[in-house]
Amino acid sequence: MVRIYAARTVRWRGIVAVHSWIVFKEKGASRYSRYDYTAWGEPIRVDGFVADGRWFGQLPEEVFRADGERAALLIPKIRAAIDGYKYRNLGDYRAWPGPNSNTFVAAIIDAVPEMQVVLPPTAIGKDFPYDGEWFGRTPSGTGLRATLGGYLGVTFGWLEGIEFNVLGAVLGLDIRRPAIKIPGIGRIGMSAASA
Repeated sequence: MVRIYAARTVRWRGIVAVHSWIVFKEKGASRYSRYDYTAWGEPIRVDGFVADGRWFGQLPEEVFRADGERAALLIPKIRAAIDGYKYRNLGDYRAWPGPNSNTFVAAIIDAVPEMQVVLPPTAIGKDFPYDGEWFGRTPSGTGLRATLGGYLGVTFGWLEGIEFNVLGAVLGLDIRRPAIKIPGIGRIGMSAASA
C-alpha cells in the first residue's frame, strides 16, 4: 500500500499550512515505512512517527491511496525518488517558500506522475522549484506551471485546475472536481481525492 497524508502544521503556521508525508508498505513487509522531510535531525526522517498518526495533535487527511498491484508498481519508483531527492542535506530545509515537507512530497509526485495526485492548496512549499526549473510541467504531469522561486507562480493542469500562487498561498479553481481553492482554508467543494 501507498498513502500520502497531510495535516495542519505546528504553532501559528497551522492556521494557513499543512505538513505532508508519504507512507508505504511493501508486500510481505512487517511494518510501514513513513518518510517526512523536517527541519530537525536528518532532513529525510524515516519512521520517526506513526504512519498515519497525528502531526503534533492534528488529524491527517488522506491525500492519496494505492493498494495491491498498483502500489507494488509505485513503491520502487517512490524509493528511487526519495533516494535521489536533491535537498537531503542538513541546512537545506526552509519552512518558506521551500524546500519543505510539501516540496519533498511534490518532488516524489513529480518523479512518479502515474500516481496522478495533487497536494492540497494549503501545502505551502509545493510550488517551490525543487527541480531548479522556473517553467515546466506540473507534478501530476497533466499541465504546466511557472514559478518565481515559490514566491509567485501560476499553474494550469487537468488535475491541479487553475492556481495562482502568491507568497506560497494558493487561490484557484478546480473544474474537474468542482471546487474553489482559498488561501489558508483549502478547498471548498468536491474533494480532490478520486472516488
